[in-house]
Amino acid sequence: MNLYLGIDFGTSGARAIVIDSAGIIQAESQYSFTDSTDDLITVWRQALFSLISEIPSEIRGGICAIAINGTSSTVLLCDRTGNPIDSPILYNDSRGVKLIDKLRQIAPLNHTVISATSSLAKLFWYQENIPLIPPLLRGARGDLSFLHQADWLAFLLHGQLGISDYHNALKLGYDVEKLCYPKWIQNLEIPFQLPNVLTPGTAIAEVTTEIAANLKLRKDCIVCAGTTDSIAAFLASGAKSPGEASTSLGSTLVIKLLSSTRVDDAKYGIYSHRLGDLWLVGGASNTGGAVLKSFFSDAELENLSSQIDAEKASSLDYYPLLKAGDRFPINDPNLPPKLDPRPENPVEFLHGLLESIARIEARGYELLKQLGATPLTCVYTAGGGAKNPTWTKIRERYLQVPILKPTHRQAAYGSAILAMEGINKKI
Repeated sequence: MNLYLGIDFGTSGARAIVIDSAGIIQAESQYSFTDSTDDLITVWRQALFSLISEIPSEIRGGICAIAINGTSSTVLLCDRTGNPIDSPILYNDSRGVKLIDKLRQIAPLNHTVISATSSLAKLFWYQENIPLIPPLLRGARGDLSFLHQADWLAFLLHGQLGISDYHNALKLGYDVEKLCYPKWIQNLEIPFQLPNVLTPGTAIAEVTTEIAANLKLRKDCIVCAGTTDSIAAFLASGAKSPGEASTSLGSTLVIKLLSSTRVDDAKYGIYSHRLGDLWLVGGASNTGGAVLKSFFSDAELENLSSQIDAEKASSLDYYPLLKAGDRFPINDPNLPPKLDPRPENPVEFLHGLLESIARIEARGYELLKQLGATPLTCVYTAGGGAKNPTWTKIRERYLQVPILKPTHRQAAYGSAILAMEGINKKI
């Protein structure tokens, strides 16, 4: 029996799911990240190999294809052997804000790369700061490869350096309509190797002989081009028709709307991913569960939420952020958090936070519609926030469409689907 492994690298941990050809889950494993981010490379490597090793051997031996998703615009520079030369730059790192003017001069008006957190902004930051990054490099700068998180993790399995997918490469400037780097990218004097970009799910190579032996995988197990965590969650949700959407309520808020028309506008932090003949339009906000967990434990969230009257609107108007800066529906790296006034009653405070995040979500979908995307018809919800029934009722009040339970909530399941459909050449 052929089995398919999907691996999800999120912000707080990683998960693996194995499915069969009918989409039935055969095994799962997970790995939680610690609060320390001093050595992300070691953590990621340990997580990847631990996730696979924890799958029962009889199931592991049946895996014929693997696909990995990672956080969008989490990037790193590697030497010619694939070893990162410094810590990765994470998805929400806005150090690229100093390069916005340079991006505006190079990229087309309102292109998705014109963002402090885009992959291209981070590439330019590397380009300007590489002399400051230890260790000092030997040889030419062209020996360095610029990769996304999912690209590097897949490399650890198949050993082919410099391969990405067009979901991850979108914020690097890759043209997902013409399936090539545009001229304005090709004409840049970039001192790093840009990844070769494939359609998500495309077979890249078999796992290396060493990996097959160490992890007890089939020698003919294929590693496929991956995707981003939010798109993997969308694939898992079950949404398939224009107007259907997926909201991921994890550490951050990510919305994806399946649309017949493409919408891109960096001014609002909006971009479109290609998904077959349709477009996955959306954006990602820095608001979300991470803000809630900075004030409440999981037990407190559950207990206090049960005391909230979801039909009653809160008078509190917040913009919940951990630190200054948001990407969507307001694209402003200096946008300040708004968390005052804070009532003494924690139930009232949580009510205000949940309502405020719901307003940001509704504002996002309404903005997509105004810019020409297919109108919203229903929303599937993934992430930890999907388990909160009070929050769901609040969100329905703002969205005015049904909120449905996804077929599967885990992004790892979406990556497993990608591996299965990709290896069978359906994507």
